[in-house]
Amino acid sequence: GKGHVVLARHIRNTRLNAAATCMAQGALTGSPGARAYYDNLRDQKKSHTQALRAVANRLVGILHGCLTHRTLYNEHTAWHHRTNLAA
Repeated sequence: GKGHVVLARHIRNTRLNAAATCMAQGALTGSPGARAYYDNLRDQKKSHTQALRAVANRLVGILHGCLTHRTLYNEHTAWHHRTNLAA
């Protein structure tokens, strides 16, 4: 029969994407853990956009964990496994 393969999806919530990107850019200067994660990704030859997207995804995951467990953001809890690898 006839097959149909979707290779890439270009649909996304552009407002959420813009907010997450801004959050990631701000975290690079305000969060040592986020900066170490970004630098590690750049050392792996990831582009700025790819690394920033990965930081944004990680921050959204951290936010989800904080909301799920009703806890405040803690830099050490969020990034200690990343900074230990960088040190």
